[in-house]
Amino acid sequence: MPSVLGLLEAREKKVREEVTRLRVQAALGEAERALQRLADARVAVAEVLAEPPRAVVEPVGSAVAGAVVPRRAGGMTASALPADYQRIMAVLESAAGPEGMRCQQLAAALGLQTVPAKVEGLRSKAKRLVERGWALQTRPGVFTPLGTPAG
Repeated sequence: MPSVLGLLEAREKKVREEVTRLRVQAALGEAERALQRLADARVAVAEVLAEPPRAVVEPVGSAVAGAVVPRRAGGMTASALPADYQRIMAVLESAAGPEGMRCQQLAAALGLQTVPAKVEGLRSKAKRLVERGWALQTRPGVFTPLGTPAG
């Protein structure tokens, strides 16, 4: 008659072999999926490279990648700007004068609190308007509207 320990050892050996077989199958399945992804990628790249190249033409006056403020071009008005930027331009055009306006004054004119967080956010927007040709920074922190569109 077989011993209990002998029966347990035989069962353990059988289960261990099953675990090993399943691990090999799982690894094989994973390797097969990786191989298929690589083959699909190679086919896709080959298709793209086989196509004739196309020139990418960016239209004049288009927005800078990721920006909501378009570059100013001939004939553009402030209505092309997002609402926040339109309000900034309206205040600059009506209240800045030739000496310009500081961001703290601009914040107050817009009805914003003149706390550092609001003023710095406004400064960022004003600088973006300068970068895109809508306003001028006459000296550090002082902004005026641009009289004519930037070419």
